Amino acid sequence: MTNEEQYIDSLFEQDEILENIRVATSAAGMPDIAVAQGYGRLLTMLVSMNNVTNALEIGALGGYSGVCIARGLQQGGRLTCLELLPQFAEVAKTNVTKAGFGEQIDYMIGDAKLSLEQLVERNERFQFFFIDADKEGYPAYLEYAIRLADPGAIIVADNILLRGRTINENKQGPAVQAVRSFNETIVRDARLQSTILPGYDGLAIARVL
Repeated sequence: MTNEEQYIDSLFEQDEILENIRVATSAAGMPDIAVAQGYGRLLTMLVSMNNVTNALEIGALGGYSGVCIARGLQQGGRLTCLELLPQFAEVAKTNVTKAGFGEQIDYMIGDAKLSLEQLVERNERFQFFFIDADKEGYPAYLEYAIRLADPGAIIVADNILLRGRTINENKQGPAVQAVRSFNETIVRDARLQSTILPGYDGLAIARVL
């Protein structure tokens, strides 16, 4: 985190609920890779500003970003979370329930691509998507999000800089190549209006036209 990011975060009071989720996630032996504080606040704003009633998260981890999204949902709104690992989903369920959002969030466990295919078959539609899962899956997740999107839906993806690996030509691993492909697609696809924020570890934001 840069000094600028630290300064901006310091302007805000510590969010006890989200901080407790970070602590609980770490205590469960899970990696500390939740969305950055500033981007968590942005998730809440984007969901609220776009009057979202049905949101989809790919990658639940410990529930930190799920709470950020749920905070912005319209009354009666729901969040569906896709999580590969059952133990991660259990931690997330516990954390979001303690935060007061347990009744608004559903979990689908297993390979996200299979879960996404089920959602397509069920003709589900969403107004907001947050992608923060295995990086090799990002191109496929973007395509599924577009297929599942209501017109005007917002798609957000975290960690698109991969701690600098994305812009390092010496890095050519599968995850790096997948994220580069994702970045190029999200800014060039005619179905999307998009931007990329370089702060923290990079955040891509697109609107489905």
